[in-house]
Amino acid sequence: MNQINEKLSVKEKLGYGMGDFAANIVFQTVMIFLMFYYTDIFGIPVAAVGTLFFLSRIWDGINDPLMGALADRTKSKHGRFRPWIKWTAIPFGIMAVLMFTTPDFTESGKIIYAYVTYILMMMIYTANNIPYGALSGVMTSDSIERTSLNSYRFVLGQSAALMVQAATLPLIAFFGAGDKALGYQLTMALFASIAIGMFYITFYTTKERIVPSKTQNTPLKEDLKDLLHNKPWIILFLMGLITFIFLSLRIAVGLYYFKYYVGDEDLFSMFAVLGTIGLIIGIPLSKPLTKKFGKRNTYIASNALSGLAVLALFFPGSDDYLIAYAISALVGFFNGPGVPILWAMYADTADYAEWKFGRRATGIVFSAATFGQKFGWGIGGALTGWLLALFNYVPNVEQSEDSILGIKLMLSIIPGVLMILSVGLLFFYNLTEPFMAKVQKELSEKRDEEQD
Repeated sequence: MNQINEKLSVKEKLGYGMGDFAANIVFQTVMIFLMFYYTDIFGIPVAAVGTLFFLSRIWDGINDPLMGALADRTKSKHGRFRPWIKWTAIPFGIMAVLMFTTPDFTESGKIIYAYVTYILMMMIYTANNIPYGALSGVMTSDSIERTSLNSYRFVLGQSAALMVQAATLPLIAFFGAGDKALGYQLTMALFASIAIGMFYITFYTTKERIVPSKTQNTPLKEDLKDLLHNKPWIILFLMGLITFIFLSLRIAVGLYYFKYYVGDEDLFSMFAVLGTIGLIIGIPLSKPLTKKFGKRNTYIASNALSGLAVLALFFPGSDDYLIAYAISALVGFFNGPGVPILWAMYADTADYAEWKFGRRATGIVFSAATFGQKFGWGIGGALTGWLLALFNYVPNVEQSEDSILGIKLMLSIIPGVLMILSVGLLFFYNLTEPFMAKVQKELSEKRDEEQD
């Protein structure tokens, strides 16, 4: 059997998945807790935090494609992408701890410190995560194996999210013993230590099998030009953008829903945990569903059903939070199969680009995809603020009927309709299983000729 088509062992799939656990144990903490930490523990103005997050997304638009191009051009005995996981592991852990460290500075000094540590952390995250994502595209060319590999990745990644949701606040209380600043720092030190160890496991248990042609020497401009002419990739880029707007909007407004509509913000944690559990249960279904129905059709069904389930969140009354819990688990379950499929489809677009243009740029494909998702997350965060203002939200008071209606719409109808409408894009995605079998066959023959 051609080595690039070989089936991956469970050990290698688990090893690869541990890299996403490592990244998520830090990244999920950042997404859920960093805003609160900066404003209520670190002590800097909320407006300054918002500006920091906005400017960092602009920098990502420059930094992410550059990192993808750099990874594509890396040459080492360990491959193009695996070395970056090893090289960035320790800096990743150090910057994560520094980001949650509270120095005794003036307010201006703290703002500068936050800018430096946050932006450096995001740059190291990019240098780690883009090669990590691209690695899945060069471990095997087997389409079903790629879906399976990404299923392991996202089960472990969402397990990290579950751990963060359940354990972070108790760990802060335990380590801090009343000193929350110390609690955050030591909790992140624990998470960072786990992350470093798992990154090394990923490095030592995975293998790159697909390499570009030895004669390939493509300028970055040509790589970007190929990307913009890669219609299937453009469709997936837009899907990633929409999906992360959907996720960001729902996660950001969930706490408002439970605080002001249900009347108990402490009930939000279980809502989030059950959604993640549903997602973890749904993710492994991606492989059998893909075998039976294909990636595109399974992804269409996953998005349509999760969108419909989200719409249902509009209807429970303020006392019916158990129904909201059940719907949250259902949304996660329906969304689960689509999560690994999206990344497997990105790998297919890298193969398609190599087949169509004669050049392979896996890092560029995954870096631009990552940026689209980060940008979607930023748009979702901005929409949350703009829509809350539009519906006359006022913090820490009893909300008007308009603001309660707005919060319910933002949790249910708006993201649900957005997700359902996005399904239409996928009908233009033409990398079906029979077509990709042809692409893989021709690429394999070409690689065999080059080796001869």
